[in-house]
Amino acid sequence: MNKDNRKNSFAVLKKRAFQIIEVGYTEDDASRLYDIANVLAIVINLLASVLLTFSGVRARFEGGLTAVESVTVLFFAVDYVLRVLTAEYKYPDRSRPRAVISYMVSFAGLVDLLSFLPYYLPVFFPAGAVAFRMFRIVRIFRLFRINAYYDSLNVITEVIVKKKQQLLSSVFIIAVLMLASSLAMYSLENPAQPEVFTNAFSGIWWAASTLLTVGYGDIYPITTGGQILGMLIAFLGVGVVAIPTGIISAGFVEQYQMLSRSAQIEEEEELQFIRVTVRAKDAWAGLSTLALPLPKGASAGLVQRGSEILIPTADLVLKPGDIVLVFAESIEDSYSHALRKMKIAEASPWCGTRIRDLDISRLTHIIAVRRAGHTIVPKEDLLLKAGDMIFLYTRSFMPEAEEITL
Repeated sequence: MNKDNRKNSFAVLKKRAFQIIEVGYTEDDASRLYDIANVLAIVINLLASVLLTFSGVRARFEGGLTAVESVTVLFFAVDYVLRVLTAEYKYPDRSRPRAVISYMVSFAGLVDLLSFLPYYLPVFFPAGAVAFRMFRIVRIFRLFRINAYYDSLNVITEVIVKKKQQLLSSVFIIAVLMLASSLAMYSLENPAQPEVFTNAFSGIWWAASTLLTVGYGDIYPITTGGQILGMLIAFLGVGVVAIPTGIISAGFVEQYQMLSRSAQIEEEEELQFIRVTVRAKDAWAGLSTLALPLPKGASAGLVQRGSEILIPTADLVLKPGDIVLVFAESIEDSYSHALRKMKIAEASPWCGTRIRDLDISRLTHIIAVRRAGHTIVPKEDLLLKAGDMIFLYTRSFMPEAEEITL
């Protein structure tokens, strides 16, 4: 095997490794198995860490639990190395060095690194064993990886992202109120108890415990003015600190209502389709997918080129060997297909929504939009309107395909 062949084989191997370690599709057994192993490793590692804190359990099962912890941490280390090696596929628009750096400095990359690094650092730096052990708590953040495996859990992330401006505003209000309360309490209480309220910032702890309705009682006002101010701050705390809770709760209700209303589509109909292989001498070779001489009611839905599935666009030119998926109006039968068309009703939450903001499964893609008899390329900023006919594709139709190019 020459050098070029070995390089190509290694590239194919790396790409396959990336597909396995990333969130897998239902038809990719190896990737789904890796996802399950990853989730189990996270849960088992955290369970072992918790059990080791009980003296009775540690006395009887310390050896076994330590071995379990070692194996799962080794799994985290291998997972991190694989993600570094395949970073260019996660960030295809960047060079390999930039892609690696982008992953390593990302939140997920830092969590992945700190999931195993503190476990091995005491081997090289025994003096810092206690400090390194404290960093092991970072492993709990790996639980956020489970969030990527389930669409239902993504609601949490979506709500926080959509409401981030309101949440930041509420946190700012709380911070300002806390600082104002600390300054006011210092002015009232410093003459009476200077050893407690020693400076303007010494009341921050009191303000935090009062506003957050905890009230530990280790710092408290003794003057009449301070006590009156303390009562006012306590009342304000009940309402102000409830603002972020209300924002998140409203966000959850809004998100779930949107998901439940997404089924309000005026019409839904399955499509019939055929696969056509383009030959070198065919008239289709060299034509754009939107310029194909197809009969009325038929459209080119997808193009399979090697291991890729391409979405038809104005500049996609067919080549010999391409497989074109042509679909048309359905007929009554008992078959279930992965291609569907839906007509947007005025009452649908999709009406007036841009494609990038739609709440649809990660396995589903919009491949075309028909509006007033014309086919529109479904760009992310396309605003859907009532009466639009959208064509949906679910990846499970072509299990041999490796990636989708949008």
